[in-house]
Amino acid sequence: MTLSYDHLLDSLHRGRIGRREFLAGASALGIAVSLPRAVRAEPNQGGRFRIGMGHGSTTDTLDPATFENGYMLQLTYTIHNYLTEVDENDTLVPELAETWEASDDAAEWTFKLKDGLEFHNGKSVTADDVVVSFNHHRGEDSKSAAKPIVAPIKEIVKVDDRTVRFVLDGGNADFPYIVSDYHLPIMPAVDGKPDLSGIGCGPYVLDSFEPGVRGLFKKFPNYHKKNRAHFDEVEILSIIDVTARTNALSTGEIDVMDRCDLKTVHLLKRNPNVKVQETTGTRHYTFPMRTDTAPFDNANVRRALKWGLNREALVETVLRGHGVVGNDHPIAPTMRFHNGELEQTHYDPDKAKFYLKEAGLTNLTVNLSAADAAFAGAVDAATLYREHAAPAGIDINIVREPNDGYWSNVWMKKPWCACYWGGRPTEDWMFSTAYETGVAWNDTFWSNERFDTLLHEARSELDEARRRDMYYEMQAILRDDGGLVCSMFANYVFAHSSKIAHDEQMGSNWDLDGQKCVERWWFA
Repeated sequence: MTLSYDHLLDSLHRGRIGRREFLAGASALGIAVSLPRAVRAEPNQGGRFRIGMGHGSTTDTLDPATFENGYMLQLTYTIHNYLTEVDENDTLVPELAETWEASDDAAEWTFKLKDGLEFHNGKSVTADDVVVSFNHHRGEDSKSAAKPIVAPIKEIVKVDDRTVRFVLDGGNADFPYIVSDYHLPIMPAVDGKPDLSGIGCGPYVLDSFEPGVRGLFKKFPNYHKKNRAHFDEVEILSIIDVTARTNALSTGEIDVMDRCDLKTVHLLKRNPNVKVQETTGTRHYTFPMRTDTAPFDNANVRRALKWGLNREALVETVLRGHGVVGNDHPIAPTMRFHNGELEQTHYDPDKAKFYLKEAGLTNLTVNLSAADAAFAGAVDAATLYREHAAPAGIDINIVREPNDGYWSNVWMKKPWCACYWGGRPTEDWMFSTAYETGVAWNDTFWSNERFDTLLHEARSELDEARRRDMYYEMQAILRDDGGLVCSMFANYVFAHSSKIAHDEQMGSNWDLDGQKCVERWWFA
């Protein structure tokens, strides 16, 4: 890449180089400049950054193949790096990769690693580590949640110590996004397998980890990103109860909390020592039905339950207006191929009754498992759902589940439950993760031949108009036939101490600045 002033300025804004590097680079170009006014002041260094997370389970492990909740997402971004990342502008940028390029048919992708990368144990990051880290999720015996998104990889070739080529079974224009999935960190290779002890090459070194309770991390002095990772230490606490999380922030026991209680967030805003923040992304709250289990194996029963929900009431009551209604597919209104032309499923008890009759039923009694571990307000949302469905002759029995172990004991185990998804950056990624036949996280156990066919065709389709039409049809198929009740898309609402500083622009692909708060924020 040719050095230019614009490239230097962009690198400074993104935190890839510091103030001195910017001025030195400009001088080398023969340009006499002072720092642009738009560039923020140098962040302060030091301190322990304490995060209170509304996630975490005693069953969590450090194996990225098992990551299934927001706590482990935050943990992996604290200790690990990936080939690519989604930055604060929701743009895909290099992380460990220096460059990448595709073959003409997008079926082969070659990534070149940056020079001088180092793991926490002092080992250099090489192509061997990349190969081993990806192979951990591949193969017939793999139980990894990332197995479906790496399944199209036919072969991973080490070209040299810093270069890796991925050979796919077909074209995939979104592959550079795929390798940023949080299950796919680059870990050190040991005897042909990845080291799963928590050694990474990310901003902080794991000091201790008690699943479902606490993790402690210390700054990695040889982190490759300039002007990042400003804290000396990071502490991540699992505080599932939102009242406890809010009190901890209000009393200064933690510095930031995710998933604010939307019922009381207006009171939190009155605290002069706290700042409430909000970003709009792809997070959605759902009620997945197992379509392999009666009565949810009947498509008309599923349709009856979809028409028996007042989504607008849930957005206003549970989200307090901090979101928009869903339409029983996972593609957010902010995404590129969102089908805004698709008729919205509204609350209609008469139509719900009609579909019950089509299923040969006059009334229906079903259990709905819920806990606020699924999402803040999940039990309240389930209770409202019960009230909405009753006029249609549907009796929903709310089963209140324990918060601890919810993701391992309830989700994908009970026939119908509450759930949240952080979403994915692309349509193919979201569909491939949770709706393709047989994938590990298909929490509705749904299968549709036409949907699968379109999914595979759209993945390699280079004509944008045709690709859009395919994704539009897939959203319609899911809405009408799938086991997903996508009730609403929720904004990320979080809060932090007024002592915390960060850039104005924050990532919206995940909570807490794309879960990158540990390396992007600092103490003012």
